[in-house]
Amino acid sequence: MTPSAPVLYESKGSPNARRVRIFIAEKGIDIPMKPVDLGAKEQFSDSYRAINPRSQVPALALANGPVITEVLAIWRYLEEAYPQIPLLGTTAESKALVTMWERRAELDGFAPVMEGVRNAVAGLKGRALSGPHAYDQIPELVERSKQRVANFYSDFNARLDTVRFVAGDEFSAADITTLVTVDFATNALKMPIPEEHRAFRRWYDEVSARPSATA
Repeated sequence: MTPSAPVLYESKGSPNARRVRIFIAEKGIDIPMKPVDLGAKEQFSDSYRAINPRSQVPALALANGPVITEVLAIWRYLEEAYPQIPLLGTTAESKALVTMWERRAELDGFAPVMEGVRNAVAGLKGRALSGPHAYDQIPELVERSKQRVANFYSDFNARLDTVRFVAGDEFSAADITTLVTVDFATNALKMPIPEEHRAFRRWYDEVSARPSATA
């Protein structure tokens, strides 16, 4: 850590914060982290709203003042500031493929899990979407979310039957989002990777054994 190092506001209960923690661990960089207690609604406190008015984690506070929120924006900053061990691609082609497959993992996997959880958990009543605004739950969305997750597993199994990692030959941010999605679905929706999806399970066994997976 250097005196100019940024500070990451995060929570162990946040899948999005975990995506950033894994990214940091893969790069081998030392960034101080400050926990935000989501269970105690600390994200809605005046002190945290002063850091991130959207009441979400993660948030990366830079030493010179600005605060960067949103996982992809934080990743981009870290990739540029700490270019060792690139995770967003190194060539025009690989950068495009990482972006494409990470986006698919987020839209087709991560987002449906989040939708299912936030519309099902009683403790999230009135908080069906994270952020500064209140939204009612729509229980009917839960089953659709589960179907979307099942389709995500099938689609990514087909992809991983042809490549070692999600975006190709190298581990990347696309693998991070996919790993967090699988663990999130397994724990929150009781939907692990189906046994018949052997390619996906092969990938999961390899990626979840990386030291960064415990971040």
